[in-house]
Amino acid sequence: MDAITLNTAYEVIRQPLGQILPRLSAALGPLVPHRAAAELATHCAHSPYKSVGEPGHGLPTAAELTPLLASGTPGRPWQGRAVVGGAEREIVAVTSDATARRSVLVLVRDEDGVVSDDVLGVAQTLWDLVTSHFDRFAVEAMPGALARSRAAADTRARVIAELTTAHSSALSGILAVLRSRALDDASARVTATDLAVNALIQMRNEAQRDRSVAEEPALEAFERLADGLRTMLRHSPVRLELGPPGTSRALPADVAHGARAIVRALLLVVLEQEAVGRVHVGWQVTEHELRATLRDDGPGALDACPAGAGSITDRLDVLGGHLEFDAVPGWGTTFTATLPLATPDAPVAAVDPLTGLGERELEVLTHLALGHRNRQIAAELHISESTVKFHVANILNKLGVGSRGEAAALFHRAA
Repeated sequence: MDAITLNTAYEVIRQPLGQILPRLSAALGPLVPHRAAAELATHCAHSPYKSVGEPGHGLPTAAELTPLLASGTPGRPWQGRAVVGGAEREIVAVTSDATARRSVLVLVRDEDGVVSDDVLGVAQTLWDLVTSHFDRFAVEAMPGALARSRAAADTRARVIAELTTAHSSALSGILAVLRSRALDDASARVTATDLAVNALIQMRNEAQRDRSVAEEPALEAFERLADGLRTMLRHSPVRLELGPPGTSRALPADVAHGARAIVRALLLVVLEQEAVGRVHVGWQVTEHELRATLRDDGPGALDACPAGAGSITDRLDVLGGHLEFDAVPGWGTTFTATLPLATPDAPVAAVDPLTGLGERELEVLTHLALGHRNRQIAAELHISESTVKFHVANILNKLGVGSRGEAAALFHRAA
């Protein structure tokens, strides 16, 4: 990396978090003239999507960035035409895997032509540095960043709940029309059915995309912690024992980040003792909370003060958690950090019974809810009757119901 690139990187990452993308866009402007820039950074649970540019000038949406993130090759910037801002435009897409989770930066170009490999290399280097900088805030779960994450997560949860309610109301209106005996126009029924199916699929896809960014499976989250602890103890005589959670249930990303940071900080406190030969770290996930336990076989002479100061307490306060301390002379010390899995002010999301259905199964279920028989469903969806029967059997099994009527009733309640 030359001195100019290094200075540019420093000027970018020294900005406040909300100003990093605008500064990065300005730095790349002379090299890749562009009218808009956007990022989708999946390590950032509270605000994965950011953009800079004027609306109406090709500003990409989060939905448009998702396939670019999925198809991009880290370390190999891509240039070409893609649909962004609702139209096909010339872009440069830079994908990074410099962190545990991938991210993509998209520049909507002002002009055609080929961007040189040297320029693309500079863009890749800057984006890798920026994403590594972002990831540090998430991984270390700094109290300030954690508080912003929690506040933004609450806001997002409320917005999603409001949008889901509005969407469900619209679908209920469409279904009411479809059930009306006064409507005889078959083509209108087909069109309305297509609208309902597409709306349902879109709603569930958005929810799944949000979960993939804002949540982390418990087993994966614990394994990331375990990797870090193994590194800390690589040259230590202390033996590490691990008790992973017995579930792959998804945890809020800020809780997972915070729990890892708290355990790492507690381990440093424990290792300051003499005669510690073994440390056990375990996570237990219940319906409402994550309990992270760290237990040693040391002298049991610690007091709660070292663990009750600084960033540990700050992180616990932000997450609404608390720390329990138990020291038994001659037996060791046990710390238990308990973190709630829902924020106090966030709405509790109802479980959507249709979430587990695939796209085609949702289409078939929509027709079932309209009272259509297998032959009519097959004709509408251009599939065989045997395929319809196969989908119906899967639908009944996944929904845990025994009849088409029960499945239809569940669909109407969910809508």
